[in-house]
Amino acid sequence: MTKRFYMKRIYLAACLLLMAGCSKELTENPRGLVGGAAALSSQAGLESALTGAYGSLLVPWTSGFTSVSQIAMTMGGDDLTTHSGSNKEEFREFDLFNVSSLNSRITPIWLGCYKTIQSATNIINNYEAVEDGTEKDIHTIVGEASFLRALCYYWLTRLWGEVPIIPSEVYDPAYLTLKKSQPAEVYKLIEEDLKRAEEWLPDTKRDPGRSNKGAAKALLADVYLTEAGWPLKDQSKYALAAAKAKEVIDNKAAYKFDLYQDGFLKIFAGGTVEDVFTLFTRGQWSTYNSFYGLSTMPENEGGWSDFFPELKFFNNFPAGPRKDATFSTAFVVGGETITWQQTTTKHPYYKKFTIQQPGDKAVYMSNNPVIMIRYAHVLLIYAEAQARAAGTPNADAYAAVNAVRARAGLPDLAAGMSGPDFAAAVVQERAWEFAGEWNRWFDLVRLDQVAAANADKDPGDMKVTTPITQDKYWMPIPGVDAIVNPNL
Repeated sequence: MTKRFYMKRIYLAACLLLMAGCSKELTENPRGLVGGAAALSSQAGLESALTGAYGSLLVPWTSGFTSVSQIAMTMGGDDLTTHSGSNKEEFREFDLFNVSSLNSRITPIWLGCYKTIQSATNIINNYEAVEDGTEKDIHTIVGEASFLRALCYYWLTRLWGEVPIIPSEVYDPAYLTLKKSQPAEVYKLIEEDLKRAEEWLPDTKRDPGRSNKGAAKALLADVYLTEAGWPLKDQSKYALAAAKAKEVIDNKAAYKFDLYQDGFLKIFAGGTVEDVFTLFTRGQWSTYNSFYGLSTMPENEGGWSDFFPELKFFNNFPAGPRKDATFSTAFVVGGETITWQQTTTKHPYYKKFTIQQPGDKAVYMSNNPVIMIRYAHVLLIYAEAQARAAGTPNADAYAAVNAVRARAGLPDLAAGMSGPDFAAAVVQERAWEFAGEWNRWFDLVRLDQVAAANADKDPGDMKVTTPITQDKYWMPIPGVDAIVNPNL
C-alpha cells in the first residue's frame, strides 16, 4: 500500500467521522479499499477491515502510537520532561499543564484511535452478514476488532475525559452535532467490548502483533483498576481488577506470557514472552516507529532531545540492572565520552528507547515495536488491586511484586505491610518498572496525585507556575474538530 493511498484513506475516514472538518463532497474510486456492509460479506472482507483497524494505529507522525505523541501527552507525570530551550514549545505545553487545542502532538492519538474505531465498528456491526468462513474464525476477527475498539476508547477517555462515541461506521450528517459522552458511558462500552473479546479470542495469538484471550483479560484488568480511581472512583472495581489479572497469571502458560529474564533492555525490541499486546511496525505493516532514535538522543549526539527523565525521578530510581538498562548516562561525542551532566540539557536519557541494533543509532525512524501492555503490568495490577480490595496484601500479591523486583535486582518488599502502604509501594514500583512508558501519568491521574508528584522538583527541571487542578488532567479537543462541531 503506497503512502499516498494510505494517507488518502486516513483523510477520507476523518471526513466520515467529521474529525477533520471536511465540508466538500469527495469523489473516491477506492480500488482495493474495503468499506461498508457490502464489502464485509466475506471473511476476506472482515480481515481487510481488521488490517485497516490495526494499521490506523501505526502511521508515523500522523495517526496512532508510532510517533512521540503519547510520550508528549503524558509529560505531566514526574518521569518525563523535555528541553527548556530550543524549539520544544509544544512538548513544554504538556509539561507545564498549558496545552493548546492547536497543539499538533494531540492529533495522532485522536485521529488514529477514531479511525481504528470506525474500522472496528464496521466489523462489529456487520460480521453477521458474512457468508463464508467458520464461526471460530469469524469470532476471532470480531474479538480482535472489539479489543482494538476498547483500547482506543480507553486511551481517548483517559486523555480527553468526555469524548464522542461513534455509533456507526456509516457517515451521518447528525455527526456534525454529536455530543460528548461522559466517562462512565465510555467505560461501559469498553467493558462490553473486552468481555466479547475475551470470550471470542483464542489463547494463542494469530501472530505476535495481535491480541489474544490473555491480552483482553489484561486490558480489562487495567480498565477496572482505572475505574476504581478518578474520575469514576468505583472502588468495587479493585476486586474485579485483581480477579481478572489473576486469571492471566494463572493461565500464563496457555497465553505464552511471562517475565522476560534474559536482559531487561531486550524487552523493548519486542517479540519476547513479556509482550501481552504489542504494535509491531515490521512484518505485514511495513511502517516505522519515530520515537526511537533521534527523539530520545541528546543534541550532543545529533539527537533532538524531545524527551528524557526528570532529575528527581532519575536520582531516586533504585540502583541495579534495571536502572542501568533504563537510562543512558554517558555518550560518545567526537570520539570522547561525556557524562549526562555535560549534555546541553544536563539530563540522562532513556536507553530503553534508543536503537540497540548495530549501526548508526542517529536515525529518526526504526522498526522497533510499540509495547502497549507487558506481563509486568499484569503482575503489578494484581498486586495493587488485591491489596486495595482486601485491605491487606496476600501471599500472591507479594509474589507478584517481588517477581518484578527480583528481576530488577531489588530485595523483596518487607513482610507484614499494611494494605495502603503495600499498594503505595506497588504504585512506586510501577513508576520505576514502566519509566517513560506513559504509564506513570495515568497512575497519577487515577490516584489524584498529579499535583503532589509535580511539587518540589529538582532545580534543573521546569517548574509548573499555575495550580494543577483536576480540569488540567484532560486534554483540549483538537481545535479544528471543536470548530466544526461546537458540542465538542
